Amino acid sequence: MVTHTRATPERLSMFSDGVFAVLITVLVLELRPPGLPTFAALLSLWPTWVSYAVSYVFIAIVWANHHHLLRYATETTPRLIWFNFTHLFSVSLLPLATAWMAVTELAPQPVAFYAAVFFVVNLTYILLIWELTGQELDRAISPRARKIMRARSRITLCLFAIAIAVALKYPLGGLAICCLCLIVYLKPEPPERGTRASPTAATVGARRKGRTR
Repeated sequence: MVTHTRATPERLSMFSDGVFAVLITVLVLELRPPGLPTFAALLSLWPTWVSYAVSYVFIAIVWANHHHLLRYATETTPRLIWFNFTHLFSVSLLPLATAWMAVTELAPQPVAFYAAVFFVVNLTYILLIWELTGQELDRAISPRARKIMRARSRITLCLFAIAIAVALKYPLGGLAICCLCLIVYLKPEPPERGTRASPTAATVGARRKGRTR
């Protein structure tokens, strides 16, 4: 009798890390130097620098939260794989949105599209949250932490939707709302009472052994 071992999430995590690295590289390649050798010419490209800076921080925050969330994975299921691919696809739209917003100097519709990309990224992140922390009996994450993660993702999803509408009239206002939402995700771990924290390697290993018995 042939026994099949469960697929571990290490390869999924490494593949995702590679995608994030490529996206940052593509983002940098979109930068163009000014045509004149003056600081004034460099400063005139401020929409490009703002777009690049926000997008770089955005990718860094998305990666940090994605990396943290995958620590709750005990096996690579088909649904997890496709939810992860959907999330990575939404993040891959960021270089396009950044370039459009920069070349149009933060025009309303490009900024609204930029906010829409944020909205889709957050929506697909919610799918990962529900897939990886959806089991109420999962002891690796406390009920309070689970509740905070879900509430945070829903609130920011609504704010990104508001940013889309605001950007059509006030592009800088819409971009400011997006930046405000990013601040909430600077620390991936939700605040916990006491000493409970995110799952350690020992905790995850124990969960894997329990599920493979």
